[in-house]
Amino acid sequence: MLKDGKILLGKNSKKEVYLYPSMAQRHGLITGASGTGKTITSKVMAESFSSLGVPVFMADVKGDIAGTAVIGEMNENISKRVNDLKLNDFEVQEFPVRFFDVFGDKGHHIRARIQDIGPDILSMMLGLTEAQEGILNIIFRIAEAENIDIDDLKDLEKFLNYISEHRKDYISDYGNITTQSVGVILRSLNVLKNQGGEKFFGEPSFDVKDFVAKDVNGKGIINILDAVELYKSPDLYASVMLFLMTSLYNSMPEVGDVDVPKIVFFFDESYFLFREMPSYRLKQVDKIVRLIRSKGIGLYFISHYTVDIPETILSQLSNRVQHNLKAYTPADQKIAKSAADAFRANPSFKTYDAILELATGEALVSCLTEKGDPEVVERVMILPPQSRIGVIDDMTRTKIINQSPLCEKYDGEVEDDESAYEVLGKRLDEEKAEKERIEQEKEQLWL
Repeated sequence: MLKDGKILLGKNSKKEVYLYPSMAQRHGLITGASGTGKTITSKVMAESFSSLGVPVFMADVKGDIAGTAVIGEMNENISKRVNDLKLNDFEVQEFPVRFFDVFGDKGHHIRARIQDIGPDILSMMLGLTEAQEGILNIIFRIAEAENIDIDDLKDLEKFLNYISEHRKDYISDYGNITTQSVGVILRSLNVLKNQGGEKFFGEPSFDVKDFVAKDVNGKGIINILDAVELYKSPDLYASVMLFLMTSLYNSMPEVGDVDVPKIVFFFDESYFLFREMPSYRLKQVDKIVRLIRSKGIGLYFISHYTVDIPETILSQLSNRVQHNLKAYTPADQKIAKSAADAFRANPSFKTYDAILELATGEALVSCLTEKGDPEVVERVMILPPQSRIGVIDDMTRTKIINQSPLCEKYDGEVEDDESAYEVLGKRLDEEKAEKERIEQEKEQLWL
């Protein structure tokens, strides 16, 4: 909810807590145990950004973010919180939403060409080792050198098999290519197929700049990726999210500090991105998080614990919301203490104790001041969302999808231009024909 051009996040009996739009691109973190209110907090923030004219991207892993597209209801719980917080200007409303889906079932179909995804993110999807990722890098380099497009999985499979059979022709220029590593990559591609991942690859390729849009009233579009099915394959989910975030970074121009962000990107269940991430890849992600600010993009990571996020990333997340944590074991207590130590202390209460006492919907919040300094942490009740809480029916979703200007662009038939599958198929046919010609000449000479 906006108040005097600022995002009002929460209140207590003495103070209101705001997120200043000019500080929103300094990134943020929303943490807490399951069921404590993280989703509602991100939803309230997304609504406020939209009201500011700032587009938002969110992943909907449970299906309940979709209600943002429908006007809210002043039910008993919402009315009570509005009255308790004395929100005199609170109004239920709907927000402009576009739905997206990697599988093309519950939103505009997000696709990407394999060569645009690149070997780094593709290796994450496939769960490859560093050595196997090296082989994948070689495949991409050969494709670029020979001007061959790799659009989808059948292209990549064809290329891998071709290079494996002709590896002696490439070893001197690119290094050793083992059939064992190629075999592992091919088996990993089959696993990805079984997860439905092949629907993500191909054309028309999604233009991430289509996320950066407003409606006719100047509200920022809230772009919702339906990730209920995608989330069942955590590595694929994390890889798709990283690809979209990286694509935004690569496509947006430098703007420096801005009064309001150009777009805000919420990365839900971000734990899955960083788990077991090798150091060389973490350095790449750290660089993107560090530099993406200058492009007017705010990143907000959502996870259970602060320790889910690597320290190099955590140090860049300046706007913090901490919901309740339980501390039944010494390990739990250590996590809660780490979360408490991340805040600028408030002399009126003990941060550690407060984290364990927070009710559902209540949180500890510390955002940056207008000068860029961290505020003293406050214990507040988060505002209720203005749109509906929960899922929407298929008819409503379909109507919203069909009314979107992106429907014609992304929801048609898959395009299949000439690429590696066709090019290498012709090359193999030519090689076969040449071998047959040579054999025939030998037979004629013998006769």
